[in-house]
Amino acid sequence: MPRWRWYFRRRGPGRPFGYLFLSKIPHIKEFIPNPCLNPEPIELTYPEYNVFILIELEGLTQEEAARRMKTSRGTIWRLLDSARKKIAKVLSESRPLVISPKGEIEKL
Repeated sequence: MPRWRWYFRRRGPGRPFGYLFLSKIPHIKEFIPNPCLNPEPIELTYPEYNVFILIELEGLTQEEAARRMKTSRGTIWRLLDSARKKIAKVLSESRPLVISPKGEIEKL
């Protein structure tokens, strides 16, 4: 396959995206603080939620969480960093938090 076709199809060189295996899907989809000073919500994705729960609540290391989700430790670090920033913004600005399924989710 010529290089330009790969570039055209993937919008750039690089490794294809892999699947993230989630251990749990949240039952609660939104959190609204009282009082809500800013009505614009912040979206937390399922992978960010799952990584945050695995590391902060269950006390796993990033390597253990990466093995459980079958991905790299770097991906876990990026998801955790993003989740921490979003949750800190929700708490400091008193904004609603919405947990949303971004990307493809496949049930096994």
